[in-house]
Amino acid sequence: MIDLRLIRDDPDTVRASQRARGESAELVDTLREADSSRRSAVLRFEQLRAEQKALGKQVAKAAGDEKASLLTRTKALAAEVKTAESAVAEAESTLQQAQLAIPNIVEPGVPEGGEDDYTVLREVGDKPELEKTRDHLELAEGLRAVDMERGAKVSGARFYFLTGIGAQLQLALLTMAADQAVDNGFTLMVTPSLVRPEIMGGTGFLGSHAPEVYRLEADDLYLVGTSEVALAGYHSDEILDLSDGPRRYAGWSSCYRREAGSYGKDTRGIIRVHQFDKLEMFSYTTPDDAAAEHERLLAWEQEMLGKVELPYRIIDTAAGDLGSSAARKYDCEAWLPSQQRWLELTSTSNCTTFQARRLNVRYRDEHGKPQTAATLNGTLATTRWIVAILENHQQLDGSVRVPKALQSYLGGREVLKPVGV
Repeated sequence: MIDLRLIRDDPDTVRASQRARGESAELVDTLREADSSRRSAVLRFEQLRAEQKALGKQVAKAAGDEKASLLTRTKALAAEVKTAESAVAEAESTLQQAQLAIPNIVEPGVPEGGEDDYTVLREVGDKPELEKTRDHLELAEGLRAVDMERGAKVSGARFYFLTGIGAQLQLALLTMAADQAVDNGFTLMVTPSLVRPEIMGGTGFLGSHAPEVYRLEADDLYLVGTSEVALAGYHSDEILDLSDGPRRYAGWSSCYRREAGSYGKDTRGIIRVHQFDKLEMFSYTTPDDAAAEHERLLAWEQEMLGKVELPYRIIDTAAGDLGSSAARKYDCEAWLPSQQRWLELTSTSNCTTFQARRLNVRYRDEHGKPQTAATLNGTLATTRWIVAILENHQQLDGSVRVPKALQSYLGGREVLKPVGV
């Protein structure tokens, strides 16, 4: 959630952020009113409590008719205090709902607009020139790497089995990503797939993204769509020592998403599925360091894309396409030969203090005073990368060249050959 001091001191910045996202600027006024009402309710309660305490001291010293009169006032005042206390609770609830309704403040320089209004920052690598282009599913089926039919039989549409070399390829890819993360000072984590509502809500995934989230109603738990959720909750209600720099984690997890409303070519194969595996980077740092840490996460994503030798571009996502927690997001999109378009493989978001304020994650500044931390996340590898690897490194006979950096993780294989060839 956003800092209430910003609402009080600089509401125009929040209004501008809302307009850039395509959201209602009137919510800012609603929040300001709720903040004012809550402060008035607290002041009224504190005044009555002070009077109640003072009256209690007077009663102790009084006698006779004066004491009887004071006791009558005490009884009436007790009812007023109780009413005022209820008013505070109601005002705080209203304030919280109004505060939760406003997404993070968009960073200066983020493109305005919606999904198609991103800015391309740069393109890296050359698109392959293919004599014959097969899509990833045709290639994967030739390699006996994916079984969509039995996935649907067992679990329904958009589930699958990674089989044989497909399973090995995913493990190799994520293991290479894990090694890179550890080499760069990340603590490797295998995270829970189920989280409590306060953790899911704290990361901002129960707002506009709620329809994408699987919920186990009997247990009041949610299946995560990314290990970001569990990692954000890892230090909830804690004060971190960030004196030596950012606290970094790399979470390996299975991820679950409803993918409601997706259609078309993305539903063929394993581009847009309900379950996949991912290695996610997550950083806790100071607000002043957050922008620099964002660039570091992007650089590590680029390093991984270089290792698998993919042509890609980096886009600065438009404000209207940001998640509620992100102040800025960069996506890396690989070229998809079969569809002649770009396909998102990674994203990295600077969530500033938005998630940490909800989850009460703090650090001590140079004066020892607790301050709200900043959080950031970034994808380092995921099942979808297999799509781009197969298509960009395919050969005329349906075999697939293994990127050099990945070969040692696949037992030295240089080429993946179709079964029977």
